[in-house]
Amino acid sequence: MSVLAVLLVGVGLADLVRAALAAPDSPPGSDGQGRRGWLVATVVGVVTVLALAAAAGLLAVVGGIALTLLAVVSLVSWMLLSRAALVGDVGPRVPGSVGYVLPLAALGLGLVLQLALAGWAPPVGGWIDGWARWADLPWEVAPEQAMLVLGLALVQLATGNVVVRLVLVATGAMEAAPSVDGADQELRGGRLLGPLERLFILGLGLAGEVTAAGLVIAAKGLIRWPELRAHPSPGAGSSDRPDDTAAGPSGIDKVTEYFLVGSFVSWLVALTALALAS
Repeated sequence: MSVLAVLLVGVGLADLVRAALAAPDSPPGSDGQGRRGWLVATVVGVVTVLALAAAAGLLAVVGGIALTLLAVVSLVSWMLLSRAALVGDVGPRVPGSVGYVLPLAALGLGLVLQLALAGWAPPVGGWIDGWARWADLPWEVAPEQAMLVLGLALVQLATGNVVVRLVLVATGAMEAAPSVDGADQELRGGRLLGPLERLFILGLGLAGEVTAAGLVIAAKGLIRWPELRAHPSPGAGSSDRPDDTAAGPSGIDKVTEYFLVGSFVSWLVALTALALAS
């Protein structure tokens, strides 16, 4: 699991850099940072994977080297395919929503392979293990477990948002091109609340407070319900202004679908991380 932790840290950090380099006025989900920003984020992720693997002593054996190279390939594939999906450059030969599923499949395959081949991964040693012994931290945790939790926490941030957006577009719950009056604009606070919610679920789960994590999930639905009810249903425009429906905001059915799909995917990201950390 040591190389899996390194991969998660690299992916989470690369997506954070990609989000940080996006232009402030760029629409959500668009490639606001351009090709140069994407390249910088990818290089940061690859360098992080290689540096962290070297510092953890994972490059001292053949198995560690092979799994680290696999981690680099998985990270680059995720960054390349997710960028192509976000900018709509999936290619004419890729049908329908397949282009939005490809980055998810690449990332998922990379994680599954790291789990399946985890027996080849050496334990964390090197500088990281030496530092952990020297620091004498107040909590007793293995360096490998600490790296894994760090990687899972980073993935809950920008990476989780990208995963949610790709699933929303692939399922048709959200338009591929950002829209001014789309459901994502009406519930835009979810881009900030989502990472916080996932971190709360992961943290509470690790602390053994699974019931409290369930309360967080329930509270989100209760808080969002008045906002969902505030949106008119399709066809609710006035009779003397037939254009109201077309020009108005998304109907409650569309907004509710966006909210439910996005929330369940976000919770799945957090619960999957909790299962791996446990």
